[in-house]
Amino acid sequence: MISRVRVWLNRTYAENVFFIDQLRGNPAGRAIEVHATHGDADSPVLAAADTADLEPEGLSAAGYVEYALDQCARRGIDVFVPRLHQAAIVAHRAEFEAAGTALLAPTARAVAVFEDKVTAYEAVASAGVPVPPWWRVRSAGELVAAVEELEAAGDTACFKPAAGAGGVGFRVLTRSPFSLAHLGGFPGPQVHLDGVVEALLRSGEPVDWLVMPRLGQPEVSVDCLTGPDDRVRLAVGRTKNGRRRGFTLHEQWLGPARTIAEGFGLHHLSNIQFRMYGDRPVLLDVNTRAAGGLHQLSLCGVNAPWTAVRLALGEEVGVVEPPFLGPDYTVVSGPRPLRAVSLPQQRGESLPSLPAPAGRQSGSSPARALPL
Repeated sequence: MISRVRVWLNRTYAENVFFIDQLRGNPAGRAIEVHATHGDADSPVLAAADTADLEPEGLSAAGYVEYALDQCARRGIDVFVPRLHQAAIVAHRAEFEAAGTALLAPTARAVAVFEDKVTAYEAVASAGVPVPPWWRVRSAGELVAAVEELEAAGDTACFKPAAGAGGVGFRVLTRSPFSLAHLGGFPGPQVHLDGVVEALLRSGEPVDWLVMPRLGQPEVSVDCLTGPDDRVRLAVGRTKNGRRRGFTLHEQWLGPARTIAEGFGLHHLSNIQFRMYGDRPVLLDVNTRAAGGLHQLSLCGVNAPWTAVRLALGEEVGVVEPPFLGPDYTVVSGPRPLRAVSLPQQRGESLPSLPAPAGRQSGSSPARALPL
């Protein structure tokens, strides 16, 4: 057993400050040192880490793998949690293992299947998991044809990139003409179909979009931890319905999630999302990484990041059942300290290691879970 565990998170999202907090607060009291890298010196993840580096810009995927191998060797990394260039990194798993670094990441097959949403829907449907109706469109004509089919069935059409993360590029299509009503309140995801068609025709460039019905709530994100033996060790659903959030262990969500995680090599941490189509749950998306909201499982008495690191190190963790389901809650924002780096240093050509922030432990979290 390694007495001190060195974990590296590469260019990741801000909420992973909680991933770091939970590693340090592990119930075994194991010593943890966290290394973080990012392209933005103002990332709060850099401030939360014990050591941090700015990442070089402009590297190809192959160049990034070389950079990552060098980081692991120089920093003595025991567990690497890759987000940026995940596909290229897992393809070189044997090289990282030879350097003494375990990858907390799924198989290359899983990344390949789920980085394209069409490939993912086809694969999981063949495994018996329900998916919504969908059309892959590359032109204005294909878009209109898909929308008309959805509208004929009484559905509202939406689209998103066939490859992408989170809600980036998600839009809801409407035929309602633009009016002053669209200028009140905050901007929403709605766009006029005619405007989208006109933009496509004007650009003359193909797109790669997934068109599907707008799905209903609740949205349920199932956080899974799966071993390299394809057995799920942990599966808990986080529910979201408007502002209200909660937890579920209902098999209508966990059953399909286990089928996907175990059947497609989604080793280590993954997040599998469902929504409602009519009266049944259907797959929304599969993330081959830990969700930003993973830390919320602490409300159920589960430290998922630490359990995942133990599993990556080859320690058997058994099947983890939450001792209880936490109360319904909401998420609010708050301040988090940053490293003391001036703007000129951020924009310089050199890539120095960043100094440790003063008062790293002070300040409240940027996304605290509060019971309702």
